[in-house]
Amino acid sequence: MKSVVGGWALSGIITIESGLPVNFTGGSNLVCGANCPTGSNRPNINGSISYMHKPVASTDPFQRIQYFDTSVFSTPAPGTWGNLSHNALRGPGRDNWNLSLFKTFAFGETSGLQLRLETFNTFNHTQFHNVDNGLGNSRFGEFTSAYPARIVQLAGKVYF
Repeated sequence: MKSVVGGWALSGIITIESGLPVNFTGGSNLVCGANCPTGSNRPNINGSISYMHKPVASTDPFQRIQYFDTSVFSTPAPGTWGNLSHNALRGPGRDNWNLSLFKTFAFGETSGLQLRLETFNTFNHTQFHNVDNGLGNSRFGEFTSAYPARIVQLAGKVYF
């Protein structure tokens, strides 16, 4: 009975974090010309930022997802600074569960066999990161990458 019921262990790492700030680039109407340290200007914001998470109609074989409404952003007038504040937008957060299940069979005090099942992104939900922040780019406001899908690993370990 001890061999069947005993020796089980469950462990995991749960990561829940908010998104990183997203700062915009690509405004070409520079107040300071070629002497600007970043080489770009912030855009103007003409409304409130809304997070959309909706598919984009495209001929791209991969589904493209729009993260925020890009229609509220515009290029500032020549010779003026954009009115969008620094760190005005936050990127997507992350909710990731990595879980492991172990079963240990003891053959003595110092030797045994351990069978391991480990999963990364256990619930296999899409976790986006990196948003195109270049005003005027064809993919402006869209996700550009995602963390990997579920990974399952099965292993055995003999110790003595």
